[in-house]
Parts: sequence; structure tokens; C-alpha cells
Amino acid sequence: MSEARYPEHFIAAIDAMAALAPVIPVLKIDRLEDAVPLATALVEGGLPVLEVTLRSDIALDAIRLIRAEVPGARVGAGTVTNPTNLQQAVDAGSEFIFTPGATPALLKAALEAGVPMVPGIQTVSEMMTALDLGYQRFKFFPAAAAGGTAILNSIAGPFPHVRFCPTGGIRISNAHEYLSLANVMCVGGTWLTPDNLISSKNWDAIRDLAAEASALRS
Repeated sequence: MSEARYPEHFIAAIDAMAALAPVIPVLKIDRLEDAVPLATALVEGGLPVLEVTLRSDIALDAIRLIRAEVPGARVGAGTVTNPTNLQQAVDAGSEFIFTPGATPALLKAALEAGVPMVPGIQTVSEMMTALDLGYQRFKFFPAAAAGGTAILNSIAGPFPHVRFCPTGGIRISNAHEYLSLANVMCVGGTWLTPDNLISSKNWDAIRDLAAEASALRS
């Protein structure tokens, strides 16, 4: 029996999602009451694709709530590290999955779960392992610490069909450097949702940060 491969229509789905906005906010939601107003502010600011990291006890509930109550939001799970929490994220309604790394078990679990996944990689060898299963879209993480735009430029030569969402160490001040690369489809970042703005419920300020980020591709 031939090994399952990542379907091409998932690659197309990821490309369509990345085309919606240049930046995907990476969210750590600690209070469920913040989920809907936070997501609403980001969507209204022009960033509809939201990665809710599984780094809090209420992350899965936040995904369910955002899907149910925020029109226009495209919400998925991040910091997915094993097949168990991948399935939990899918059951919660995640439209896509981001991972910080790419273990063989996790790559195969996503194929079985039937969900678009963007595996995290740092090295060409990690990427080639995923390419063997049909994956072509990757999270480059942690981007700045792993070599930034210089590494992505180097990878582009032998792998022109591969595209990335770099995350880690990216800010409004350097996001354009990544977005200018042909093999970067979007970037991910936490700078859009500072803890102080969330704790003070300053959704207008977060909306302004989202609008600033959404203009990076214009």
C-alpha cells in the first residue's frame, strides 16, 4: 500500500488563506472573555486569519468561540506538538494547524486527520522529510534566531516551489524584509497583541496595530 500524501487541494487552501492578509496574528488567550473582542478587533483591522496557540488551558474553547461568534474570522491552532492535541484542535473546529516543529508522527497524523497543516521547520533536512510526504508550505520558526531572510534566500534556489510563513522575532519594523521575498507567503507575529493592551481591553489600539500590519502588502 502506498504511503498517504498531503493533498494538493490543502496546499491551495493554505495559499488562499495566506493571500487574505500579509500577517497572521499569533495569539495566546488566557481569558475566554477576551477571545471574541480580540479576534473582532484583528478582523476589523484587516487580519482575518488567526492562529490561537495551544499554550493556555482555554485555547480550544477560544477557537470554538471565535468560530461561532466572529464573522469573517479564519481561525486555527498553533503550537500543536503531538497527534493528540492535533486531533483536539481539529475537534474544536480549527480550520488549519501550525506546528513549531515537524516530527514524522505529527506529519502523518495531519494526513490522517484531513486538515491543512503548516509544519514548523528550521533546517533543510526537516523540510525534505515533510516534502517526501507532499507538504510544500512551512512555518519557518524561530525565524530570526534561525537565520532570517538570509536562510530563506538560500533555500529558494534549490526549492523554488516551497513557500514559508516565517514566525519568531518578526516585528512591524522588519516584516517587510520577509514579505519582499518570493518564497514568503505571509509572516506570523505576536507583536499585534501586547499583553498590556489585552489586559486593559484596549481593543481599539489592537485594531490600529492590525490595520498597520494589513497595509504591509498594499
